[in-house]
Amino acid sequence: MSHQELKAYCLAKPGAWQDEPWGGDHVAKVSDKIFAFLGSDDGTTIGLKCARSAEDAREWRQQYPNDVTVTAYIGRYGWNTFVVGGAVPDGELREAIDASYEDVVSRLPKSRRPG
Repeated sequence: MSHQELKAYCLAKPGAWQDEPWGGDHVAKVSDKIFAFLGSDDGTTIGLKCARSAEDAREWRQQYPNDVTVTAYIGRYGWNTFVVGGAVPDGELREAIDASYEDVVSRLPKSRRPG
């Protein structure tokens, strides 16, 4: 799965939209919350919320040690960075995107959740 396909998959989620809060680095948001760090258009990684803490998100890093790492600065909050086109199968990567999206949506006030 290419980076553009992953980006399209993220942005097809209900209420999802693209933002560029840090000049050249794109993110996918639902309401005002980030659920995926997409990086630049020629990106080779995607950052996703995988659990509530780094310890809880370690399963991904143990299973794919060369292709999944703790996300810089926010990894302690359960964010992992995945190499696009690496060892993580496309289906599992889509599942990780789905889980990240669902986690973020579940924390939104009901009035701000997509219909």
